[in-house]
Parts: sequence; C-alpha cells; structure tokens
Amino acid sequence: MTLPPVAELATLARLGTLPALSRQLQGLGGCVHPIRLDGHSTEVSSASGEILRRLASIDLPAGQLLVRCNNRRATRCTACAETYRRDTYHLITAGLRGGKGTPDEVATHPRVFATFTAPSFGPVHNRPTGASGQVRPCRCGKFHDQDAPELGTPLAPDSYDYRGAVLWNAHSGALWRRFSIHLRREIATRAGLTQRAFRQHARVSFAKVAEYQRRGLVHFHAVIRLDGPGGGSDQPPRWASAQLLSDAIRAAAHRADIPGPLIDGREYRFAFGTQLDIRPIRTAEFAGGSELSERAVAAYIAKYATKGAETATGTLDSSLCCKPCAGRGRTPAPAGLSTRCNTCQGTGLARSLAGLDIPEHARRMIRTCWALGSRTDLADLRLRAWAHMLGFRGHFSTKTRRYSTTLGSLRDARAAWRRAQVLGDLHGTDAPTTEETTLVLSHWAFAGTGLTRGEAWLAETLQPAPGTEGEPTRG
Repeated sequence: MTLPPVAELATLARLGTLPALSRQLQGLGGCVHPIRLDGHSTEVSSASGEILRRLASIDLPAGQLLVRCNNRRATRCTACAETYRRDTYHLITAGLRGGKGTPDEVATHPRVFATFTAPSFGPVHNRPTGASGQVRPCRCGKFHDQDAPELGTPLAPDSYDYRGAVLWNAHSGALWRRFSIHLRREIATRAGLTQRAFRQHARVSFAKVAEYQRRGLVHFHAVIRLDGPGGGSDQPPRWASAQLLSDAIRAAAHRADIPGPLIDGREYRFAFGTQLDIRPIRTAEFAGGSELSERAVAAYIAKYATKGAETATGTLDSSLCCKPCAGRGRTPAPAGLSTRCNTCQGTGLARSLAGLDIPEHARRMIRTCWALGSRTDLADLRLRAWAHMLGFRGHFSTKTRRYSTTLGSLRDARAAWRRAQVLGDLHGTDAPTTEETTLVLSHWAFAGTGLTRGEAWLAETLQPAPGTEGEPTRG
C-alpha cells in the first residue's frame, strides 16, 4: 500500500468528514475510476407538492456524487468487472432454475450448453491431447507449456489468412443471427410443424457470451432452452426434448452461413467451425458424468463475460482510433471548413501502432483491420474503430427477451439500494419513506473521473484482504 497523503487526510479529519467519506467510498464497491458528478436531485410529492428528499453534490463528503464506472473489463476495473460477472451469473442461473422474476418451471424445460467455434484460417501452434488426455507435440514438433506465448499464433504467419480471420470476427454476430433463424426452422421440421405453426407451440430462448480464443477469433458459449409459446412460464410441448434440441442445433449450425465481401477477386463466405460441442444441462444436484450442472454452466459463462481480446491475445483494451474520427480519418465540419482532424491529421490513429507493446500476431490482426477499414465498401463494419477487438464489434453477452431477467433490472435494483443508503447517511437511518407517487427533478453534470490521492488511499484501506471477499450471494 502506498503512503497516505497526510495533508489531505488531516484536512478531512479536521473537518470531521472522514467517517462519512468512508461510507461514500464504500458505496463504490471498490471502483477506483468512478465518474464524478456535480448537481442535485429533488423528490417532490405529486399530490401535495411537498419536497420529500433533496440530494446535492455539495452536501456529499467528497463534494461530488461518485458513480461507479461500470466497466465490464477486468483489465480496466477489477471491482466493476466482478460486479458484472456476478450479475451475469445470476442472469444465467435465473434462466436455468428460476428466480429474479423468472418462473421456477424453467428448470424442467429442455436445455443444453453449446459451444460454437470459428473455422481455421491457417495452422497455429497448439497443445493437442490424445483420447487419454496425454499431451501430444504441436505440428512444429515441440511440446508447448500451457501458458506458452506462441500458442494460437500461426505456424507460417506470411501465409496465414489474416483478412479472413478479421472478417470472420466482424461477421460472427450476423452469423449467429442466421443460426438462430435456422434453429427455429430445424426444430419445427423435427416436430412436423410449419414455421408459423411452431410459434403457437414452442419458443427458443437463449443466453450467450463471446470468448476470444488464443488465435484471436471469437467463439460463442450459449445456454439454449426450449419453452412453451409464452416463454419460461409455459411448459414446452410433449415432443420437446434435449435430444431433439441438440439435433436441431447441429443441423442449424451446419446450415448457417452468410456471404462476405468481394476483395481482390476473392469472395468471402463465413460459417462456424467443424468443432461443435453440445451437452445437456442437468439440475444443480447432478454430480458426475459428462453433462453439466446448472451452477457449473452459469459460472463458466460468467467467467468470460468480463474478458476481451486483451486477455486471450495480449492486444489492447481500448480503441486506437482518434475519437473525432471514429476510425474514418475525418470528421464532419461546416461548409468552408477543413474536415481534417487536428488530433490525428487525417490518419485516424490516436496511438502509434509501432510503439505498442503487443504480440506480433495481435499487431498483424490490428494492421489488417486498419487496412480493410479504409475501404468504402466495408465502412459498415467499422473495422478501424474496433481494431483493438480484432474486428469483433458485437455485444459480448446477449440473450433473448424471455430467457430470464436483464442486467439492467439487476443494476436498477442495486442503484435503488445505494440511493437509499446515501439518503440514510444524509438524513439518518430514520429517513422518511413513502409509497406515494413522486416526481424526481435532477440535474447532474460531468465533473471528471477518478479519486483524489486521499480518497484513493482511503478506498484502498476499506477493501477486504485478498481471499476474504466471500462467494456471491445465490439468489
């Protein structure tokens, strides 16, 4: 721990605000890059016009309202990423066994855990294992350690299809949407129904996350559930089973493909890789065998919700683009004025790629994104803006509407609890509560990010020792 900023802490102690400031910092849950806001919020009774509560930034111990950064990336904010991971765990769990507004009946519906991989764009260093689990040598003839830096990198970089790899990442979201369409068709066919009639008998619900492989390509982990026509609250038809669902997923994944661009005489087309893993999900009490339990699936998916390309490939966790350019090299300007950006002088680069400390494989993928991003026929892919993500611009976690609760609902419930805590600190534990309709008048303005040296030191002292945080509440 760094030495405390004595002067700042002494001033806070003299003013008597240290205890209240500690409580305000505790409300951040360990976030060290909070957003600072100036302003006020007033709750007014709609019936009487009486002011029920008033919160002003000047009344807060830090002099401003501190709001979590809510960054999901573990490399940017460990505390907020952990909150995101736990929220994802609860979201996935609710869709498997109910809770958080999802009916308990979903636990009896057919559901599987499926992993969809990317195709090959050239041989890479790997760590193959035999049927007995024994590690075999790589194609290069060496036995690689589990954390060897060359894993996932091309055996022959000059012949590796970097264009195809980048374009696969950019089109993977659209490929998933095509798969979901084919999946409903395949289930309907196996049930002897038309596509229109299928909607009256069953519904497909899913939640998925994208994970980067070491070679820099995304693949998807998904929980896929077969419900009745009303979603989780309706029992699926008698013909619905985990086996039927698994067979339909295999057929749909095989059929799903989408056209890509035509570049230098080559017409690209994208489909999933040949490796497709589908396993039924058992109840939380299931133990043993090759199938997965509900808890294991939820924990596995939540683990990848906070990781991006930077974790798997060593690339960047923020954009290279100059924000005014947004990867296009220019920004609109009024008539008669230059459209060249003053920050990057038309290159679009906010940071020099040559000076970045990243692996060569990630560097070549980023360069490929940048080169393809200059093409007007690929402008909709925004490859320059998402070069740090190696071309993938989709959401890392997505779900159908009726799978379970939403991350927004979980955040709203937590925010309401935190507001109650702040009001309790300002007005005492007996702060007035009311069930009547209220009108909230708020005005907040951005004032900066981060903590002062004194606040940062104090926040660090408030964090529990490693290994004592405890497990997330199972709710």
